[in-house]
Amino acid sequence: MDSNLRVALLETMKGGVVPVPSSGPLRRLWPDLRVFRRALYLSATLSGVGMICDIVQPAITARVIDGPVARHELSGLWAPAMLMLLLGAINAASSYARRAVIAAPAAAVETTLRATMFRRLQILSVGAHDAMESGQLTSRAVTDMSTLRRFFAFVVPSLVALSATVAVGLGLLFVFAWQIGLVELAIAVPLAVLALRFERDYGSASRRAQDQSGDLATTVEESAQGIRVLKAFGRGPWFGRRFGRQSQVLRTLELAKARLAARLWAALNTLSALGIAAALAIGVYLLVHHDLTLGTLVAGITLTTFLQWPIIGVGMLLAELNHSRTAAERYWEIIDTPVEITDPDRPAPLPRPLRGDLRFDHVRFRFPDAKRDLLHDISLRVRPGETVAVVGATGSGKSALLGLVARLFDVTGTSGAVTIDGVDVRSLRLTDLRSVVSVAFEDPVLFSASVHENVTLGYPDATEAQVRAALEVARATDFVEALPWGLRTRIGEQGLSLSGGQRQRLALARAVLARQSHSGGHLVVLDDPLSALDVDTEEQVQTRLRAALAGATVLLVAHRPSTAAWADRVAVLDEGRIIADGPHEHLLETCSRYRELMGGEVDARVHAR
Repeated sequence: MDSNLRVALLETMKGGVVPVPSSGPLRRLWPDLRVFRRALYLSATLSGVGMICDIVQPAITARVIDGPVARHELSGLWAPAMLMLLLGAINAASSYARRAVIAAPAAAVETTLRATMFRRLQILSVGAHDAMESGQLTSRAVTDMSTLRRFFAFVVPSLVALSATVAVGLGLLFVFAWQIGLVELAIAVPLAVLALRFERDYGSASRRAQDQSGDLATTVEESAQGIRVLKAFGRGPWFGRRFGRQSQVLRTLELAKARLAARLWAALNTLSALGIAAALAIGVYLLVHHDLTLGTLVAGITLTTFLQWPIIGVGMLLAELNHSRTAAERYWEIIDTPVEITDPDRPAPLPRPLRGDLRFDHVRFRFPDAKRDLLHDISLRVRPGETVAVVGATGSGKSALLGLVARLFDVTGTSGAVTIDGVDVRSLRLTDLRSVVSVAFEDPVLFSASVHENVTLGYPDATEAQVRAALEVARATDFVEALPWGLRTRIGEQGLSLSGGQRQRLALARAVLARQSHSGGHLVVLDDPLSALDVDTEEQVQTRLRAALAGATVLLVAHRPSTAAWADRVAVLDEGRIIADGPHEHLLETCSRYRELMGGEVDARVHAR
């Protein structure tokens, strides 16, 4: 057995620390396990009691053979037989009690760790999420947490029990025949070497396999979410082959793990068999020379045979230990991901009453993995109650600019700032800031929930009348009422059962409703929320939006001339810089880049004048 592991197990038996190697990700879980330590120790103790009951039985057998059997005294068998029955009953009871004691705490550990990971994911920045694959996150949050539950419920108590069993068993062997005890002790040396090599190689293979399993989960998730695209382009077979290749890689990795485990098990079985053969040879020699009784020989050989399972079991548990260590590593990789966007140490109060004066003051922004800035020295003011549209080519940084308002991203460096009523957004609590900023994105994100739950995401306490009013603004009332259960209809994962325009209108209704919350909502950020609507519907929605957002400060991304014309002013973003700022009609006449962005028809209309 690994010396570090043995030391940790001994510490646990003394009431010390969690039974894991002296360093590594599993030890870091102890604060989460501490509250359940009594259940953990009791479970390990009960496991040890059961194993020791089995070990004591060969000693009773020796006394029976050398006593009543040798003397042919039938009456002398009753007491040993009753003692054997008692030991069996204790073993069965301890096995039942161990599972009863550990089941609920183990499930609680799994739930706690999974909730901790989920909370961490919620506070990580959008940039951090962009760097993670959804399938990997699913694998870590579900499969890895189940692995850690098994580690707590089974591996830890079993390692303690097996360690105690081996220690007591070897002690009894030395009592029966020290020569046989030395043989079994000698077996431990090559076993320790094998365990160390196995732990190193299996840990690496286990990590690769678990990562590949996460990649496979990502592929499955992408194929389910993109099934319409795959069918439309006839790429289902291609995606199937890609899935097959990834499955083959996972199969290869799992087979590599199986080969490592098979080698260990083969070596363990071989060494155990050699130990039994050597013990039998030595025992017979001692018996022939009258240095050992028949009962002691039978007990020694029985105990040597019985000790095969604890020794082999250690090998099996080492495999599970490495699997658990890998799961813990993947868990801590999420927990240790730096939280880039946090509340300030001394948050500033939210301005009351909030006027909604939004300013970008010499702002620059760069994605964490980028080599150059996306936005350069942006200075822009959106006055209270004003609507300003941002226009630019794809990739010019429009969405990133809007994301700075609600701190989905943070301004790069300290020289620039985004302020609301003169207060830097980075000095506000995130909950305060986001309570006064309503958002709607070009790619509307809907959840597998009812229409009502999706629309009230930013204002959970909204009345049904308020919800219906927001739907009316977004011109979503008709199609919502046509759904089987109206507002209570569950719209399915990401709202794929709805059209693109319907999803956008629900997201827009959500933004409109959020503005009506008790906490304010005077700033509205719209990332081209009308792109999927037809021209007639867009015009109707715009008319209602003007009334619904009256008095609000609105910053929106526009691609269509009709959306840009709705704004009081338009800011033209080109290669990360604002090159023009003014009313829509004025920019059509004075800014050639703006005319290009608005399309040929607008350009022709301007020239026709």
